[in-house]
Amino acid sequence: MTDIILDCDPGHDDAIALLLALASPEVDLLGVTTVSGNQTLDKTTANAIRVLDHVGRNGVAVAAGADRPLVRERHVAAEVHGETGLDGPDLPPPSREPEAAHAIDWIAMTLTAAARPVTLVPTGPLTNIALFLARYPELASRVERIVLMGGAYGEGNVTPAAEFNIWADPEAAHRVFTSGIDLTMVGLDVTHRALLRPRDVDRLRASGKAGKLVADLFEFYMGFHRRSYGWEGAPVHDAVAMAHVIDPGLLSTEHLGVVVDIGPEPSRGRTHVDLSRLTEWERNCNVALGIDAGVFREMLITRIASLG
Repeated sequence: MTDIILDCDPGHDDAIALLLALASPEVDLLGVTTVSGNQTLDKTTANAIRVLDHVGRNGVAVAAGADRPLVRERHVAAEVHGETGLDGPDLPPPSREPEAAHAIDWIAMTLTAAARPVTLVPTGPLTNIALFLARYPELASRVERIVLMGGAYGEGNVTPAAEFNIWADPEAAHRVFTSGIDLTMVGLDVTHRALLRPRDVDRLRASGKAGKLVADLFEFYMGFHRRSYGWEGAPVHDAVAMAHVIDPGLLSTEHLGVVVDIGPEPSRGRTHVDLSRLTEWERNCNVALGIDAGVFREMLITRIASLG
């Protein structure tokens, strides 16, 4: 079993990644930390608690973290995720407040108390992870690995160059990519190959309370992708990163050099990936290059259906 902390900004696909973790015996979810990203910190934190409430997992700790990027102005993705960050389903307000400790302090306390090193799964901007590594460098050895959703070696989704999570806080991403910690990048290049389709959503809707929540989320989320890309379906970006932690054979990866662009627009936030090994860049990242989309979809549907 792998001990994990999910650092997220729910967000439709973050919520689904959270449900997938709860439904998977291969991982032990020690807690959830939240960051500003898809929506403001108050909303992403409330959304994490609301999803846990929905499936009766009130014992899972939620700690709120950074409410803005390290350097750049804060941007949110309301055009994708709506004003609540989880537009679509009718979820009640959160039943509780988050932990009193800031997310980076909560991560430090949890890693210190853990019996073995912990895998961090960031699915939003990397602000919390960068702050944690800066504040607690002595605890880096307690991190087994970092499996993040973000970046791309092809086109971006917020600019032609950059994917949203990296673009939202490129300085934080730069710190993480140069940390020396075992790092895996699950980017748009694979998540765009594994769309959840309307027939998959129909299966989920019929599977129980958790499946209906995902179906309601996707009715809204697919609308954005239909308008923007013309797709009949939508990627579940963050759940792909979580699925890789659960089943490492799901993705094919290659150990490559990656440099985060922290310069000015239009390339700011791009993950430059040396696919052809043209440079002498340090090979600092396992980059996801391929995915078994059918296995991923079946895992997602059957696991979430098991939550009832």
